[in-house]
Parts: sequence; C-alpha cells; structure tokens
Amino acid sequence: MSGQGFHVHGPHDHAVEHAAHGNDGFSNNIAVMTAILATVGAAFGYLGGATQNDAALFKNNAAIDKTQAANSWNYYQAKSAKQNLAELAMTLPGVDPKRYEAEVARYKKEKEDIKKDAEKWEESSKEWNHKSDEAMHQHHQWALATTAEQIAISLAAITLLTRKKWMMGLAYGVAGVGIILGALAWFGAH
Repeated sequence: MSGQGFHVHGPHDHAVEHAAHGNDGFSNNIAVMTAILATVGAAFGYLGGATQNDAALFKNNAAIDKTQAANSWNYYQAKSAKQNLAELAMTLPGVDPKRYEAEVARYKKEKEDIKKDAEKWEESSKEWNHKSDEAMHQHHQWALATTAEQIAISLAAITLLTRKKWMMGLAYGVAGVGIILGALAWFGAH
C-alpha cells in the first residue's frame, strides 16, 4: 500500500519483483521481458482508447450533420407546401394567375438551394460515419494487440513460476503476435 491510497499488484508481480532481486539470469530475463511487455501493452491500450474516443467524436459529428440534413429537408418540405398553395391559388376562379407565377418561381429556386444544402449535410454525415467506422476498426485492432501483450505477460509470470523454457517461448510468441497486431493497427491495415 502506498502513502496516497491503494497500490494494486497483479498476482505475478511479487514473483517478478522477487526474481529481479536475485542473481538468476533466467528470472532476470523474464522480469525485463515482463516490464517491456507491460510498457508496450500500456502504449497499445492508450492508442486503443484514443481511437475509440475518435470514433465516438466522429459518430457525434455524423449525428449533428444528419440533424442538419433533416432540418434542411423539413425546410424544403415547407417551401414545397407554399409552392403547392401558390400553384393551387393560380387555378382558382377569379384570380389573376400571373400574380402567383413569381411566387411559384421563387419557391422553386429556393427549394433548389435548400435541396443542395440538405444533400451536402447528408454527404458530410456519411463521411463522418465512415471515419467513425474506420476509427472503431482501428480501436479493435489496438484492443487485440493489447490483449495479446497481456496474455504474454501472464505467460511470462507462469514461466517464472514453473521455470519451463517452452513456456518462455510461448510467451515470446504471443508477445510477437501482439507486436504484429500493434503494427497493423498503427499502419491502419485491415
């Protein structure tokens, strides 16, 4: 326990610390490997969290733009209703149709601009959704890399306790897979 509150140890930490104080080369190698893997895993975890946050931000931007698009389409519909009323007024008996022709033309022009605006917002929403999907995919890659490093740390602890060299090879193998997964996440490979 530290002076600032709880200090939590994993089940293998005591064995790793004990091994680090001895003169046993095998144990020292495992202790160093565990420290390196913990550092790499922490970096992968941070990057995974950052990409998850990006995905959420991008999804939020997509929702905002989708709302803007819906608002624009609602405005478009309101202009359509006004245009329809002006067109209907033109057909009424005793009404001068030329009086409403300008209104109908104005509403048609306004609707074109509103439609372009709504389509722009919809396209922007799609782009943000695509960015969010890409970031979430990268987050999953970082999560897999982090998990592999955590498994490798656990295998290193088991290696230290059992002193089985084949287990050390397994720990290195899983750590290598984690490094490869991390590299794939870094370069955005699918």
